[in-house]
Amino acid sequence: MRYGPIGRERPGLMDAFGTVRDAAAIVPDFHAVNLAAAIAALREIPAESLARVDDSERIGPPLQGVGKIVCVGLNYVDHARETGQAPPREPILFLKATSSIVGPNDDIVLPPDAQKGDWEVELGVVIGKEARYVPLDRAFDHVAGYCVINDVSERSYQIERGGQWDKGKGCDTFCPIGPYLVTTDEIADFRSLHLECRVNGRVMQSGNTRDMIFDVPFLVHYISQFMSLQPGDVISTGTPHGVGMGMKPPQWLREGDVVELTVDGLGAQRQRVGRYRM
Repeated sequence: MRYGPIGRERPGLMDAFGTVRDAAAIVPDFHAVNLAAAIAALREIPAESLARVDDSERIGPPLQGVGKIVCVGLNYVDHARETGQAPPREPILFLKATSSIVGPNDDIVLPPDAQKGDWEVELGVVIGKEARYVPLDRAFDHVAGYCVINDVSERSYQIERGGQWDKGKGCDTFCPIGPYLVTTDEIADFRSLHLECRVNGRVMQSGNTRDMIFDVPFLVHYISQFMSLQPGDVISTGTPHGVGMGMKPPQWLREGDVVELTVDGLGAQRQRVGRYRM
C-alpha cells in the first residue's frame, strides 16, 4: 500500500494485525516497473521490524505508474439483465484513463455538467509480469494480486453522447483503487469473494465473484490476445447487479453522497461525492 499526501505517497504495508508499516527503507516505491522485485523484497523482511505509520495518514492508490486500466463490461449475468442487455458471449472490453486513479478514500468529483453519476464495486486484478498471447492454463502465473476498484461512471456521457463507453468512465477521480494490493497467496479462492457497495449507508450491491461470466484466468488470457499486459496494468473485472442505472426509477450520485465499498479480504473504500467548480 501507499500512504501520504497526493503526489508524495510513500510505500507501506499492512501487517497481520492491521497496522500500517513504512516500507521506504526496503523499496523506494511500489511502481509498475519494479512491482515484482518490490513484492519479493518485502517477503524477506519481518513486518514488525518496520516503523508504524500514524493512523491519520491518507491512503493513496497502492501502485504508481499504472500503464493502463482494462475494464470488463457486463461480466455478471444479473448486471447485464438489469441494464436490459443479453449476457455477452465474449468479454466486452473498454479502457479507463489512468488519470482517473485516486486513493480509496479520496473524493469522487463529478464533472460540472454530470447528471447521471453511478457506482460499480469491482474486483481489480493487478498484472505482475508481462502477458502476451498467454494460454489459459498459464494465465494465472501473470497475476500479482488483487484490489478493490470503484468503476465510477457518468452514464449520460457513456450512453447518450455517442461513440464508446470510455467517455463516461475516464473522468478525473473516477477510479478509486485500494486501500492495498493483496498478493495472490493471501486469497484462498478468488472465485468466491463477496463484493458490496453502500450509498449513504444503504446496501445497493451485494454480489460474489462466483457469478462472473468470465473469471480471472480467462480474462488475463483473453485480453492478452488483443494487447500485451504489462506489470502494474490493472483489469477491472466487472460489477454485480445493483448499480443506480438499473434501479426503477434510476438513482444517481449527488453532491454529499457517501459511497462505501468492500471486497472480501481486500479492504474497504469510502468516498464522498462532490462536483467540479469551474
